[in-house]
Amino acid sequence: MPSQRRVNRGPAAAARNRAAILAAARTVLAEDGIDASLAKIARTAEVGSGSLYRHFPTRESLAMAVFADQIHELEELGARPESTLDDVLDLVIAQLPVSAALISSLTPSPSLSDTDLDPGLSAIGDRLSALLAAKLATPETRGTIHPDTTAEQLFLAIAMVAALLTTTAPALRPAVAAQCREILLRGLRHPSVGDTPIL
Repeated sequence: MPSQRRVNRGPAAAARNRAAILAAARTVLAEDGIDASLAKIARTAEVGSGSLYRHFPTRESLAMAVFADQIHELEELGARPESTLDDVLDLVIAQLPVSAALISSLTPSPSLSDTDLDPGLSAIGDRLSALLAAKLATPETRGTIHPDTTAEQLFLAIAMVAALLTTTAPALRPAVAAQCREILLRGLRHPSVGDTPIL
């Protein structure tokens, strides 16, 4: 009996595999941190190790892709006219258990463009800073937070939470991130708005 030829599923399958790898990487990175097993990520994505390495030859390239995917998610949210700064910060904090190690490696500065940063990380930092600045500039936001709050300050606060999460056990990161969110939002509130209860 003639052997069956393996079907080449083409670009559509490659795109699906890439998306599955990124989704699996988020799950495994949240559980195990930046040193998560690539073999475990491949198993979770239900792809072979060869497929993973074709898309992401190094651990760094996979981590950067996950982070870029998260920033894209934030930009999509921020582009919705009805979205608020609170919505963006909620998503940033929800993402931090996965991206904590990466975000904490972005050394904040007033320009967010230090020459010693990896160019990819610096570009992602610039995108996050631009998104925060855009949301800060809306009249709705300006009426609810301290008027002197800057995008650089928000970026610094996010980086501080990320740094804390890198020293927190993976299983505890979501709860710690949620607590940090409440503290951050309380600190941002304009006195006329009142306090946000800390859970």
